[in-house]
Amino acid sequence: MAVLAGGRSSEREVSLHSGAQVEAALKRRGHEVSVLDVDREVWPRLAAGGFDCVFIALHGPIGEDGTVQGMLEVLEIPYTGCGVLASALCIDKAIANRLLEQAGLAIPAYQDHDVREGIPADLVDNLVAGLGLPLVVKPTRQGSTVGLTVARSGEEVADGLVLAGRYDYRVLAQRFVTGTEITVGVLATPDLQVLPTLEIVSENPVYDYDAKYTAGKSHHIIPARISEAARRRASVAAELAFRTLRCEGMARVDLIVDSEGVPWVLEVNTVPGLTELSLLPDAARAAGISFDELCDRLVHHARLRVGGKEA
Repeated sequence: MAVLAGGRSSEREVSLHSGAQVEAALKRRGHEVSVLDVDREVWPRLAAGGFDCVFIALHGPIGEDGTVQGMLEVLEIPYTGCGVLASALCIDKAIANRLLEQAGLAIPAYQDHDVREGIPADLVDNLVAGLGLPLVVKPTRQGSTVGLTVARSGEEVADGLVLAGRYDYRVLAQRFVTGTEITVGVLATPDLQVLPTLEIVSENPVYDYDAKYTAGKSHHIIPARISEAARRRASVAAELAFRTLRCEGMARVDLIVDSEGVPWVLEVNTVPGLTELSLLPDAARAAGISFDELCDRLVHHARLRVGGKEA
């Protein structure tokens, strides 16, 4: 079995860490595992044979956007997690938002703009007039809050657009929703299971890359400190988002629950972090699923969905 990690995205180091955790877990479950850093040489190695399954531990573009999934489909190698379509839909937050809105989910008002030719002179004013302040400005197709800004003034919106544009020529501006930040993991291996709601408490003003991956910078509270009715709404919203975007295996749905108990869906992550500080493994443990079992279940599911039986 191969674990794909690393790659060239801005989340390379986190991916390598996730890959190492997955490798250790699968070895404890009796699997023979090789960790492969994703570069130009990885595809000939996979095509040469010898790997009956691939565990995808790649975050961000290439690993989460359907590219790797498509290559593995061509090579006819079973792989963990979401397929090509779901991966491509979820990495593109603007497309995902449109589909989730159509499904009846609450999505904060947003605009998606192409800035490859530069930032139009009137864009900041138009965003502030159309969406109000504060705004969240981020790359449309990235993860782990890479390139994200919470802008509370026009000047900060402008700076946020520049920052986001360094990571993607498409940028997303979205109304900032105040409330309790939670995440809901969903497994489907193949039976669908919605994991307990997890509340995120960040020591930083924003739950950013530093808060996510630095020990002591964030805390997880399970179940989230919201009403039981709000927890049910959030779980229902997470399941609907998972199904709408055609996810498989696992995904993590990030939400904000406002003062009225409305769960606002922020995004769906198809390859969530798998480090010791990550959210989905913590929620799985709260549901009685150890990290080793979680990884093992994902591998078995990958093999089972190829021809309906274990390879």
